[in-house]
Amino acid sequence: MSTTGAIAHLTVKSPDQMQELGRRLAPLLRPGDLVLLTGELGAGKTTLTRGLGEGLGVRGAVTSPTFVIARVHPSLAGGPPLVHVDAYRLGGGLDEMEDLDLDVSLPESVVVVEWGEGKVEELSEDRLHVVIGRAVGSDGPAEAPESDVDEVDEVDDVREVTVTGFGARWADAGLPALEAC
Repeated sequence: MSTTGAIAHLTVKSPDQMQELGRRLAPLLRPGDLVLLTGELGAGKTTLTRGLGEGLGVRGAVTSPTFVIARVHPSLAGGPPLVHVDAYRLGGGLDEMEDLDLDVSLPESVVVVEWGEGKVEELSEDRLHVVIGRAVGSDGPAEAPESDVDEVDEVDDVREVTVTGFGARWADAGLPALEAC
């Protein structure tokens, strides 16, 4: 059982801020890192990954790999490639993920798995788990009077993000500094 390292809690108020969080998180990542992203549809998992890709300096537009399951984005900056996986359509655990050869890619890459909770934790004792949830009270525009739609849309974009490091790798990796920005 891996131990929990550092934890950061953040409030993200827009897709641009979610992407910026990815850019700020990227310098903390190194080859061999496994990042699990958890959140409902539309929570911002791919937006965060887009920011990670920008921060890592990878080639290609980072888009949802839902239909291809996984995309590899080579580095343009001499850093690790980004392997972006969408495990949403994969019902099984690690057995079903084996066909993707993530265990082979992991040592030299940063592997980001959307919908990976309960499916890929066995790949690494050291991993980062990012949970993205809607802020309390952000039920969307259906609850608002017509004149307040713009204000409610802004509230609907608010996300509470918890970044938790598991294993010795993340014990002192600088996660709490994410909260200061």
